[in-house]
Amino acid sequence: MTAPRDPAPSAGPRGGGRPTVTSRVLDILEAFSAESAALNITQIARRAGLPLSTAHRLVGELARWGALERDGDGLYRIGLRLFEVAALAPRGPALREAAMPFLEDLYEATHENVHLAVLDGLEVVYIERISARDAVHVLSRVGGRWPAHATGVGLAMLAHADTALQERAIAGPLRRFTDKTITSGPRLRRVLAEVRRTGVAVSDGQVETFALSVGAPVFGPDDAVVAAVAIVVPSDGWDARALTPVVRASARGISRALGAPRALRPPETALHAR
Repeated sequence: MTAPRDPAPSAGPRGGGRPTVTSRVLDILEAFSAESAALNITQIARRAGLPLSTAHRLVGELARWGALERDGDGLYRIGLRLFEVAALAPRGPALREAAMPFLEDLYEATHENVHLAVLDGLEVVYIERISARDAVHVLSRVGGRWPAHATGVGLAMLAHADTALQERAIAGPLRRFTDKTITSGPRLRRVLAEVRRTGVAVSDGQVETFALSVGAPVFGPDDAVVAAVAIVVPSDGWDARALTPVVRASARGISRALGAPRALRPPETALHAR
């Protein structure tokens, strides 16, 4: 199985109107992916849906600015200048810095996979991952995206997201990855209610049948959910209930570090706060 959202040739201008320079530049950047990290100018033009001459001109400008880099073989890659800009994102480095001590403690509990993710619409974006060499195989990567309904971090955040976003998720469609993936709106509604009740989300075999994820929400200074943390272990030999206390404690510690008022209340009170 491969990760979702593999880039495809552009279907036309964003928003359906006349293509702008900005939309064309974004299409060029979106042509790159983890599976296609190095592209020649012809591939970029095709994947971005642009004439070769237009792609050549815009790619040249992006390379001069540092958004793209060209190697000795004539292949282009995402440049470090974009990394510098991305580092300014409030849900990036600052969140990672506050979370790292707790993620490291969580990793020591299993020596498997630990994830930190944020919610972007109905998808999660992974912003940190700690993994042992012999940990259970997972498809996640830093910067990667997955549908929220199929992951422990996604369910943890969706359960505490605003009602409108929850209803969008419940309305579907809900992509299936395995026979265990949640694909029913009513079932997703029940699962989200259970996450709010228990404080943790369990995704057992939803993305890959042999992986079990236990996630918990992280809250910010205004007590809104800003991220989620999760442990991913082999589904064979692990009990989600045994992982619940450490995952919940990690999420609570990160929330406290971010100044979430609910993290300063006794656990029993904070668990049921909305």
